[in-house]
Amino acid sequence: MSERYVASFSGGKDSTAMVLRLIEEGAPLDEIVFFDTGWEFPQMYDHLERFEAYTGRTVTRLHPRKPFTYWMLERPIIKRGTSEVYRIGNGWPSPQRRWCTREKVSTIDRYVGPDAVRYIGIAADEIMRLNGAKVSRYTIRYPLYEWDMSEADALEYCKAHGFDWGGLYDLMPRVSCFCCPLQRIGQLRVLRYEFPELWMQMLEWDMQLGASNRGFRGYDKVSDLERRFNLEDAQLALFDTSEVRR
Repeated sequence: MSERYVASFSGGKDSTAMVLRLIEEGAPLDEIVFFDTGWEFPQMYDHLERFEAYTGRTVTRLHPRKPFTYWMLERPIIKRGTSEVYRIGNGWPSPQRRWCTREKVSTIDRYVGPDAVRYIGIAADEIMRLNGAKVSRYTIRYPLYEWDMSEADALEYCKAHGFDWGGLYDLMPRVSCFCCPLQRIGQLRVLRYEFPELWMQMLEWDMQLGASNRGFRGYDKVSDLERRFNLEDAQLALFDTSEVRR
């Protein structure tokens, strides 16, 4: 039986560069798979449409079993070994509680199956992400590493093909889930100023969570970050009201 080749496609610069070059080089590629968290930047959905039009390839869109807002805000959490519901909602993801990543990986695994060769877009200068990773039961290839393409190389490669994500990469280095608590403080600050409607959505979810749950780096909730940024704005206004802090 011939092997099936599937590319994991986040839509970011690395996976986009990987799939573009695989197509250009005529490498075996049977399917391109995108997991839609529902928490993507609007520009990412525009990018997917442009990518399909440019390549003539369809991107298969996978979805979580239930919306991420359900897992975060509504899922009954049962105390182990009992039927007692002791909390509602997983809360914001955190380094120790990455329920979002688990849902993504398990959904892709179920769809792709164990026999396909998987292409994953980890850049040559990010290969340290694999240190300590469990041995996979799947056949995985990392084409960007094989080509010695760095993150910067991948972005330039995409731009040379006319992809710019509506300027997202001019504002921030990562363009995955807009509300990811694992972002650096600087990226969250940019998000608040440049995408106020998305920031307001995060504050709304934050209020629905009720009790504090630690997720954001050094902070419990989005409201804590909002207080910090408001203080920064007030301090900045004392010196120069014509500038917006970035």
